[in-house]
Amino acid sequence: MDFKEKFSTIKKHLLTGTSHMIPFIVAGGILFSLAVMLNPEGAATPETGWLGDLASIGSAGLTLFVPVLGGYIAYSIADKPGLAPGMIGAYLASQVGAGFLGGIVAGFIAGYVVKALKKIKLPISLKSLGSIFLYPLFGTLITGGIIVWVIGTPISAIMEGLTGWLNSLSDAGKVPLASILGAMTAFDMGGPINKVATLFAQTQVDTLPYLMGGVGVAICTPPIGMGIATLLAPKKYNTEEREAGKAAILMGSVGITEGAIPFAANDPLRVIPSIMVGAVVGNIIPFMMGVLNHAPWGGLIVLPVVEGWPGYILGIVAGSLVTALMVNFLKKENNDITEYDKEIKIEEDFDIEFTEL
Repeated sequence: MDFKEKFSTIKKHLLTGTSHMIPFIVAGGILFSLAVMLNPEGAATPETGWLGDLASIGSAGLTLFVPVLGGYIAYSIADKPGLAPGMIGAYLASQVGAGFLGGIVAGFIAGYVVKALKKIKLPISLKSLGSIFLYPLFGTLITGGIIVWVIGTPISAIMEGLTGWLNSLSDAGKVPLASILGAMTAFDMGGPINKVATLFAQTQVDTLPYLMGGVGVAICTPPIGMGIATLLAPKKYNTEEREAGKAAILMGSVGITEGAIPFAANDPLRVIPSIMVGAVVGNIIPFMMGVLNHAPWGGLIVLPVVEGWPGYILGIVAGSLVTALMVNFLKKENNDITEYDKEIKIEEDFDIEFTEL
């Protein structure tokens, strides 16, 4: 198998994972967005009442998407025996702070571990137990062990190191600091790098509100930018991405960076650099215009507590457009056939046959 075939196979596995993941992000993200938007206390996660319950429902979707992503990547590689190792491995990856990128890694590890286990010849008496017991059991043990004991410790060390590094940059110029915070915020969209940057700004919102003035913009430009990109060049995105793009704009408006994850998971080499550049541009503008954000949150929803809001809006518009234009410039016309496309095709064929009858 040459490199092109290997790449195509890996992309197929990724598409299977993201195809099953997108409904969780869209449903969870929109419900969580509504809870935040309707919160009478402002831009924050509601904790009590029916809005708190609504936020919990939405949060469940945003929690489950990583295990679903990893599980179905593993399923694509190793069939049903890969589901449990992939989902459990991806869940553990999210628990150690590896984010959706960790979930992707866990899915591939689980898939190829189980695929290798299936090559081991079993006695006839054990063959019936392989798919429902032995492969999931040992696949989960091996995958989970790699995530917890091999990947988890370095991630914790990296997060501590990055936090210390950001604290040491407190006296740096505004443009370098804005560039670093913007790039980190966009890089993994809710993962460990994002959390280090956002927490750095959020914990200083009372003393240095200009940090959240920029980071609040960088939080929302990735999903808004990708949503705009699907509107500007729909032929460069598959059916599911075009639908996810509409939800991404809403999620970005209320400060949920995870709205960009479906696009990054499908095409990380083009999407991640584009959202990082857009977030850097979006972060620099409010930093230089003296914008102050007094809420530890991002997106358009915090406008009532933003001083210098024209600079804040300008940063969102500029950063989102940079992301959209850059990613569309890098992308080629889409030829991916997703599970959703297959279902639509089956329904259309059925309708044709029914009409003919």
